[in-house]
Amino acid sequence: MVRAFDLPAVSGLWLLVLLALLAASAGADWSMRLVDRSGGPASVTVSGVAAGPFDPALWTAGTLNLRFDARHPLLEPREGPMRNIYAPMAVREGRGWRLYYGAWDGVETGNDRIYTAWTKDFLEFSDRQTVIEHGPFIHVCNCCAIKLPSGEYRMVATAYPHEADGLNRPVGFSSPDGLHWEGELPHTAAYGDLLAIDGYEGWPTADINGMNALLHEEGTYRLYFGDFANFGNVYRCSGADFRRFRFDGVALPEALAVNDVRRFDVEGESWFLMGLHMNREFLRYALSRDGMAFEPSQLFTESRDSADAYIVAIGWVVDGNRLLGALYGAGAVPGLNENRLFAKWLQKRVLFECEDGRVVEGMEAIGPDAVLLPLDRPVRGRFVVYAEDGLTLLARTPRTTLQPGQHWALTY
Repeated sequence: MVRAFDLPAVSGLWLLVLLALLAASAGADWSMRLVDRSGGPASVTVSGVAAGPFDPALWTAGTLNLRFDARHPLLEPREGPMRNIYAPMAVREGRGWRLYYGAWDGVETGNDRIYTAWTKDFLEFSDRQTVIEHGPFIHVCNCCAIKLPSGEYRMVATAYPHEADGLNRPVGFSSPDGLHWEGELPHTAAYGDLLAIDGYEGWPTADINGMNALLHEEGTYRLYFGDFANFGNVYRCSGADFRRFRFDGVALPEALAVNDVRRFDVEGESWFLMGLHMNREFLRYALSRDGMAFEPSQLFTESRDSADAYIVAIGWVVDGNRLLGALYGAGAVPGLNENRLFAKWLQKRVLFECEDGRVVEGMEAIGPDAVLLPLDRPVRGRFVVYAEDGLTLLARTPRTTLQPGQHWALTY
C-alpha cells in the first residue's frame, strides 16, 4: 500500500523519484520470459500482448495502440476464376473462431455467396466452404453472424435484388451449429428469408446494401441499418422473433455504413461499440451507453498502403469481454472487385531500449496476441511494456541480450 503524500510539500527531485517508484510498482507483476527460437530470421516475436478487458475510457479518448497484421492481406481468396473476398465476421466458438465472409471465393461466377472458415488464433485458417448460396438473388453478401446464449446462431445478410426493383434488402438465417443454415449445408437463399421492418416510412423503397449489423440482448434482436435511398443516418430497429422488426429511430446521425455492433458490460454498465466504413481509406467507430444514442464517430484506422486503399467492410474480433481488434475487407481498386481480408489488432505496446541508445519497437502484429520487433543482430538492453493506450507503463524488465529469431512471452 502506498500512503498519501502532501504533494505541494514534496520537492521537485523527490516528486520525480516518487513518480518513478510508482511507475515501477505498476509493472512489478509483469515479466518477460524467453520461450524458444521460433521467431522470424530478422525479428523477435513477443507474445502475450493481446488486449485485456474492454476499457471504455481508452476508446472514448481514442488512445488505441493498434498494429496492422504483418500478413497484408491476412487472407486471400481461394484459387479460381473469380476472386473477391470481403465482408468478414468472426464468431467466438469453443477454442477458436468461426469466420464468415461474403465473397467470390475462387468460384466460376461473380455472384456473392457466404462462406466460412475456422481459425484457432488467426494464424492459420482451415475448413473453408460455402454456407449460403445466392439462389434466386444475384448476390447474398455482407453477413453479420452472432451466437446466442442457447448456442444457436443467427445471421443477417444483404440480398440483391429484392424484386424487379433492383433494391438491396436484408435476409436472415438460423442455424443450430453455425454450419447448417435453415437445415442445409449450404443453404440456398430464398425470398422467404427476407426480413421486414415495420414503422420505417422509407421501407417500400429502401435500399439497404451492406448495412445490417445484428445484436442480441436479453431476448431482443437489434438490427442496425442504413438506407442508400435516404442516406445520412444509421438507424436501429428491434424485434423478438428475428424475422420482423419494429423501427426504433436514428442511432447515429452520420452518413456512414454500419457493419458490426457489440455490447460490453463494464463494472455494471453497458457499452456499445459500432464499426463503420464508407468504401474509402478509413474505418470509424462510435460508442453508446444504451445502444440507441451513439456519440459522434471517431477514427479507428486508415489504410496502410495501396493494397487496402478502399475499405469496404469491418468486423470486430471479440473474446468474451475483450475487443482484440478488427478484420476488414479492402482492395486496391475503386471498382471494389479485387478485395482481400486484412486485420488490425489492439495490443499492448512493446519496446526494447538498447544500450547503444536505439529503441526497437514492435510495429507489426502476428495475430491478436503477438508483435514483431525488427532485429537483424544481437543487442543488449531491456524491454519496456505499455498498456493498450500505448502510454501507461506496465513493466521495465532487467537487462538482457536479444537474438534474432527468439520468441519471448509477456506474462502476468
